[in-house]
Amino acid sequence: MPDVSFPVTDGTTVNLQDLPRRTVTYVSPLTGWPNKDVIPEEWEDVPGARGCTPESRGFRSHYDELLENSVGEVFGLSTQTAEYQCEARDRLHLPFEMLSETEWELASELELPAFTIEGDEYLKRLTMVISEGRIEHVFYLIFPPDEHASEVLEWTKENPR
Repeated sequence: MPDVSFPVTDGTTVNLQDLPRRTVTYVSPLTGWPNKDVIPEEWEDVPGARGCTPESRGFRSHYDELLENSVGEVFGLSTQTAEYQCEARDRLHLPFEMLSETEWELASELELPAFTIEGDEYLKRLTMVISEGRIEHVFYLIFPPDEHASEVLEWTKENPR
C-alpha cells in the first residue's frame, strides 16, 4: 500500500499501510444525500455506478461476521468529503468508518479505475483486502453491489488468517 493518510468520519486519520490486521476497504463512486440533487443526470447509464447505498448496507449487515472471520476492520472509501461521508455513515447506521479520498492520492498511486460523467471523475466500485500494508486480494467488477459483502465474507471464510 502506498503511504497515504485519509480523513476518517470519526475525525481521525488512517493510513492503510499501518494497519496490522486484515482490513476490508470497499471503494464506491458516490453516495447520494437525501433531499439534495447530487447524482449526475447520466448516472443510471454507467454500468456499476448505481448501488453505493445498498453496498454499504450489505457491509453493515455482515460487519460482525467479517470481524469473526479474520477481518480487523472495514472501511468504505470514496472521493467525497469527510463531512459528506459522515452524513452517510450516520444515516445508514454504519458500524464502521468511511474514508475520504478527495486528493486522489491512493487512486493515482494504485491506478484505480475511474469514470467520468459531466466532467467529474469518480472511482469505480472495487474492494481491497489489505493485510499488514499489502493488498492481499482485490474484488473488481462488482455486481450486484447489494450482494457484494456476502462475497467478501465467503472469501474471508475460505482464506482465514
